[in-house]
Amino acid sequence: MSEEIVVVIAGGEAPDPEAVRAVPRGAPVIAADRGLDHARALGLDVTVAVGDFDSASPEAVAAAKVAGIRVERHPAAKDATDLELALDAALELRPARILVLAEGGGRLDHLLSALLLLASPRYASVELDGYLGASRVHVIRGERTLEGQPDELVSLFALHGPAEGVRTEGLAYPLAGEMLEPGSSRGVSNLFVGEHARVSVERGVLVAVRPGVDR
Repeated sequence: MSEEIVVVIAGGEAPDPEAVRAVPRGAPVIAADRGLDHARALGLDVTVAVGDFDSASPEAVAAAKVAGIRVERHPAAKDATDLELALDAALELRPARILVLAEGGGRLDHLLSALLLLASPRYASVELDGYLGASRVHVIRGERTLEGQPDELVSLFALHGPAEGVRTEGLAYPLAGEMLEPGSSRGVSNLFVGEHARVSVERGVLVAVRPGVDR
């Protein structure tokens, strides 16, 4: 059985409480380690909890087991972050879309790892979006339409290689079949003209970041 959307709640610090509004009622929730505590605080029912549980509270883990939630415990010395394990668990449910709720600050290496992970080719079969603190992140393969507000900031980044044939509609500084290279600032600080913008890429992957802060 496949799911329309699966929600992944990362560990670390708590995600923005406003992000819970984006969670569809009844969607399966995968908690990564301390994400188990965050889910409880947000009032979300967890389907699966994964990780080494070095940061989740013992009370949350015990309550999950009593509630019959599947708890997948991994060793602390492992080759993947808890978020990666949670994304893999979400992928097993064959969703059309995965929504990640995570903190936006904290450790810079964790934030960079999360962005690279969301754009990984292993998740190319699903539509991926994230709430990272106050920021929203959208992974773009092929074409996507983004909803925003006039004059809202949005930046486009190529990850895991060049993004070729990038085209935009509904942004103040359009791209017309151009290439964005990893490490380039070419796509930084664009603006929504109206409430919708369309972004397409012929080859490669883009991450659209809406920082959710004033310029």
